[in-house]
Amino acid sequence: MIDALEIGDDCLVLSQRLCQWVTRAPTLEEDVALANLALDLLGQARLLLSRAGDEDDLAYLREPAQFRNCLLVEQPNGDFAHTIVRHLLYSDFLFDLYDRHPGDDVAAKGVKEIAYHRDYARLWILRLGLGTDESHRRTTAALEALWPFTGELSQPSPFVLDVLREASLAVPDVAQREGGRRGEHTEHLAPLLAELQVLHRAHPGARW
Repeated sequence: MIDALEIGDDCLVLSQRLCQWVTRAPTLEEDVALANLALDLLGQARLLLSRAGDEDDLAYLREPAQFRNCLLVEQPNGDFAHTIVRHLLYSDFLFDLYDRHPGDDVAAKGVKEIAYHRDYARLWILRLGLGTDESHRRTTAALEALWPFTGELSQPSPFVLDVLREASLAVPDVAQREGGRRGEHTEHLAPLLAELQVLHRAHPGARW
C-alpha cells in the first residue's frame, strides 16, 4: 500500500524545490521542463494528501516536524547537476513504487509521468557525466553529496546503477542518513516550508 502522507509530502516538497528553478534554469527550455516536472509532482501530491486529510491544511498548516517526506527531496537545488542527480534518485524510487501498485489510481496515472521524469534525468546524467571534465566533476560531487540521503528509499534499482555506469560515475561509499519519515529533518526544510506557506498563513481562511 502507498503511504499517502509520506509520498504526498515527498511530491509536495520536491515540487516546491523544482519551482525555485523557474527563471533561473540554464536555458529557457530547461526552465519550462523543470516547471512541468514540478506541476506533475504537485498534482500527485494533491491526490495523495487528499487521501490523508484536508490537502490545504496538510500542505500549509503543519510544522516541519509534522512532515513525513524523505530527506532527499528537501535538499537544496545546488547547481544543475545536483538537481538532476536528486531527480534521478527520487524518480527511480517513485517509479518502482508506483509500478508495484498498478491497482492504485494515483500510481496508475503517476507511473506514466514519473517514467518521463526518470528518462529526463537519465539523459541529463549521461550528458553531464560524459561531457566536459567540469560537468563530470560537478555530477560526481552531486552524487557524493546526495547519496547519503537515499537510505530512506528502496535500494537503487538496476536502472540507476546502469545509468551511473554508462555515465562513468561511481556509486559513493558513504554512510546513510535517515529521519525524515519520523519528522526529523535537515535544516533545509523549514525555510522551504516558510516560502510555501507564507501566503496561506498571512491570510488564513481566505478564498481566491
